[in-house]
Amino acid sequence: MKTIFTRGPSFLLRLSIVIALSLILFLADSQFNLFTSVRIYLNSLVSPVQYAADAPQKLFSALSENLVTRQALKARNQQLEKDNLLLKADRLLLTQLQHENNQLRELLNSQRIFTNKRMIAEVMRLESDPFTQQLLIDKGALDGVYLGQPVINEQGVVGQVSQVGSTTSRVLLIVDASHGIPVRVQRNDITAIVHGSGAWNKLNVPFVQSNADLKEGDLLVTSGLGGRFPAGYPVATVTHFDYLEGALYADVTATPVALLDRSRYLLLLWNDGRIKESDLSLDSLESDDVTSP
Repeated sequence: MKTIFTRGPSFLLRLSIVIALSLILFLADSQFNLFTSVRIYLNSLVSPVQYAADAPQKLFSALSENLVTRQALKARNQQLEKDNLLLKADRLLLTQLQHENNQLRELLNSQRIFTNKRMIAEVMRLESDPFTQQLLIDKGALDGVYLGQPVINEQGVVGQVSQVGSTTSRVLLIVDASHGIPVRVQRNDITAIVHGSGAWNKLNVPFVQSNADLKEGDLLVTSGLGGRFPAGYPVATVTHFDYLEGALYADVTATPVALLDRSRYLLLLWNDGRIKESDLSLDSLESDDVTSP
């Protein structure tokens, strides 16, 4: 009678046979290349599996590289915008320096010298209502911002710092009805005061003699008088000059050079002769950020 389960070769014997066959096949393939075509066929069969296994890693690498590239491009673009602002701000003074070398010497010899220190600030919010025109920027007392600090962009004068918080500040725009700035006509050095009108595209130039050598298209630049704004920065262009017969003063209006409501980055200028900290009102220097309307 045969048993149901028969005992086969031992495990050690089977292992020895497998090892021997493996060595024979290995030697045969290495010496006579017997399995080259078979290996190619097997590689072709496993290729889809290999591609499928490698796909997640390639996808992750591609997404990571694309993300890094986009971030690098964004950072590079922001840096280029800031560099462009600095270069354009330097260019604003080129004509002034070419035509007013004597005035530059006087400015350098004066007690109120503006240093080369500048800082780029980003506009956080435009605050405009019928009574005031201001910008909120992302720099404050912790960055060295001070009350009355001149603010420009790549086109010309924007305004001055009116309130300072620890990390944010407000900039009073030149079109604000409470703002005034000493200017001169670049063409002939006639001096005047430009006042804000409360409108975005209009500045008033009061108390100009009716017989003054002034005409539409004249460029008004900062005169440096008062020691707050450095001389030579463009402020506005005369758009209207008229007077009534016998009137003492002419009716003069101008348009700001800077696009005040379209600036993303501004440039803060430092003045060595700025107002002393003791002269500042405590209400204008807040302990917290300037965030209230």
